[in-house]
Amino acid sequence: MAPATGTVAAIGEEALVGGFGLAGARVLPAGDPAAVRAAWQDLPPGVALVILTPAAAAALVGQDPGRRLVAVLP
Repeated sequence: MAPATGTVAAIGEEALVGGFGLAGARVLPAGDPAAVRAAWQDLPPGVALVILTPAAAAALVGQDPGRRLVAVLP
């Protein structure tokens, strides 16, 4: 099996996702549901993992993740 490739993005409140940039993730601060949905729609195709804050996850209920893995922060 070939190794998976792709990038990581983090969406949500800046105070909670900002540090993921230090690990190389694409940080997409979004402070309200409309901003979260816009960030989600603008994700490039190479993003394989999306880390969401709980508020961001709530804003995306019903969205199809496609081929992305989604992780929600506790």
